[in-house]
Amino acid sequence: MLTQEDMDYENLTYEYTDFGYIEESKADGYTQREALHIISVIIYSLAFTLGVIGNGVVIWVTALKSKRTVNSVWLQNLAIADFVFVLFLPFSIDYVLRDFHWHFGKTMCKLNSFVCTMNMYASVLFLTVLSLDRYISLVHLNWSERYRNVRRAWCVCALIWIISCCLSCPALIFRDVIQHDGKIVCFNNYHSESMHAVFVRHVALVSLRTTVGFLLPFATITVSGVLLAGKMRQSNSLRFTSFSRTVSAVILAFFLCWVPFHTFSLMELSMHHSMYLNSVLMVGFPLATSLAFFNSCVNPILYVLLTKKVRKLVRRSLFNFTKSSLRELSQSVSATELDSALVSCSPDEPMANSSI
Repeated sequence: MLTQEDMDYENLTYEYTDFGYIEESKADGYTQREALHIISVIIYSLAFTLGVIGNGVVIWVTALKSKRTVNSVWLQNLAIADFVFVLFLPFSIDYVLRDFHWHFGKTMCKLNSFVCTMNMYASVLFLTVLSLDRYISLVHLNWSERYRNVRRAWCVCALIWIISCCLSCPALIFRDVIQHDGKIVCFNNYHSESMHAVFVRHVALVSLRTTVGFLLPFATITVSGVLLAGKMRQSNSLRFTSFSRTVSAVILAFFLCWVPFHTFSLMELSMHHSMYLNSVLMVGFPLATSLAFFNSCVNPILYVLLTKKVRKLVRRSLFNFTKSSLRELSQSVSATELDSALVSCSPDEPMANSSI
């Protein structure tokens, strides 16, 4: 019969955000874990900086500076998902820097996990839809001209956001905070006295996240990219070389960023059967998670910022913005100098001189 303390320990060992504090800090491996956690913080910070700038530029370009098309709708929503995703990275950075001590409260624990999970699903699903739509628009031209339009694209985007919210609801249900070894921990509390029920819920959530968040999207992106590359090779298209490079880069980035995270998620299911596996997860899961988060700042670079037309648009817009700012600054300086001259030659001074 498990005691409540044993059950709390079992719950505490679930999810990447809980690793790094359960074992005693005097262990020899702690220094190594600390170093890897610092590396994960660096990756978080880099993803936050590049993600905010890159996705902000994409949102600005697709919403204000480009013609509204189906592709711009996909890109804009993908950038919004990634932008919101990286905005919450400072919470994860703070959590790791405090050696996994959460001081933002229970509500923020739930909200942070919900928003991050929702935008993780949304980002992956928009990436999948964009790849699938690119294949359909170039291969099935008749169907594309008949049914592919901006209004339907927005309907698909709304559906993706709804699905992402539904898939993320478990975070609102199970995320909880508890005091453990002098620290407040944000963790998954599966609310059951039966360890079998806890294990089943954990397996169900990991299976759902791995299937919907990785396996199906990766299969769709890979198959559509390979089929489209084959079609373009058959047609001897001049765009084959550049397009194949873009598709290969997208698949490779998606694979490298997400495979470690989902691999550790699956390994996590059997962590209680091996202390060595438990140590590996505590060391590697934060690093794998930071790599997964990094995909949100890679997307705008691969899909938009490498496009010559967009680069030219961004350069022209930045040039116009700089020129406008300098013009306003020059006018402001001129106005200030004029005011200073008027003050130095006020009407009172000539009158005083005349009276003398």
